[in-house]
Amino acid sequence: MALIVQKFGGTSVANIERIKNVAKRTAKTFDQGNDVVVILSAMSGVTDSLIEMASRITPSPDKRELDVLLATGEQTTAALLAITLQSMNYPAKSLLGFQAEVRTDCSFGNARIVDVGARRIRELLDNRNIVVVAGFQGCDPDGNITTLGRGGSDTSAVAIAAALNADVCEIYTDVNGIYTTDPRICPKARKINRISYEEMLEMASLGAKVLQIRSVEFAKKYHVPVHVRSSFNEEVGTMVLNEDAEMEGVVVSAVTCDMNEARIVMKQVPDVPGIAAKVFTPLADEGIVVDMIIQGTQSGEKNDLTFTVPRTNFKRAMEIENKVAEEIGAEEVLGDENIAKVSVIGVGMKNHSGVASKMFASLAAEGINIRLISTSEIRISCVIDEKYAELAVRALHSAFGLDREE
Repeated sequence: MALIVQKFGGTSVANIERIKNVAKRTAKTFDQGNDVVVILSAMSGVTDSLIEMASRITPSPDKRELDVLLATGEQTTAALLAITLQSMNYPAKSLLGFQAEVRTDCSFGNARIVDVGARRIRELLDNRNIVVVAGFQGCDPDGNITTLGRGGSDTSAVAIAAALNADVCEIYTDVNGIYTTDPRICPKARKINRISYEEMLEMASLGAKVLQIRSVEFAKKYHVPVHVRSSFNEEVGTMVLNEDAEMEGVVVSAVTCDMNEARIVMKQVPDVPGIAAKVFTPLADEGIVVDMIIQGTQSGEKNDLTFTVPRTNFKRAMEIENKVAEEIGAEEVLGDENIAKVSVIGVGMKNHSGVASKMFASLAAEGINIRLISTSEIRISCVIDEKYAELAVRALHSAFGLDREE
């Protein structure tokens, strides 16, 4: 008998018929003798609908009250699944985040999980119940309802699996697993059977939307095996695990593309101590994440400073940096939203040379100019013109042999 945590996303519980399908799958796992905890998202589109309702009252609703409102989406699906299971004569109990002792900090709208008590979950499991938990939500030290941000139900599931020392956390989605690249861009993309936490972290941070990055961080920290699979078929999906020798033998495992990037160039920045802090601290104060940073040395003790930010924050970042430029005496600030970031990822890069040269040569062969480059131990990223993004993905996917069947 195993302890299995199953998480179902919004498309999996989009209507009553799909909730019934989730109940059948959960019941089947339970009938096999397993203990089962189910984490649910809100029905597809419900969270956006609730935000829209609040915005019709005021453009800036109170963050605490907005969290109270948004948490009702997951509360609805949790109760409906428990009712469905009970109608099928299965013992089921639903819990909200605070009842499952999901404790968070006080950051409404994007809270971080501090601890999961899970005492009540264990009690229900000991009495052979299927436990259904509302994902995406928790409770701060003052007893306020908090939400975990977009994709937060993934984080709920992995955190609860870690607290329970579950044998596996199954993440059910509308795809069959994790692919070597986006199948909508490259028809030759193939499903990956096993991938390391490190590779998955890079993929999640670079535009792959299958798993929320904080959920992968939890899984890596607490060694939770994660099985990403489809809720619409019985196929085996992708296991996310600690890396092993077999994984290291594959030089490049995946190619990603992030279209949510914008580039900012501050021209002729004075080359003096403390200037970088003056450029980037105001962005940090606004919660704007800076990704790639390149500094090019110019004559006359002045530099050009180039960096990227999420496209959704581009206008605000430009406003901030134009003010900074005036304060520090920079020449001008230029911006470009028509860029994309393509990346190749693989733990095998640690022990193999020539990956960068092959990537650059493949892009050059397609006439694609590289604007910026950044690297990590297992990843190389290039910023290119957006219009070449899909061509670049297909070229790199082929160049690194990912078109081939395993």
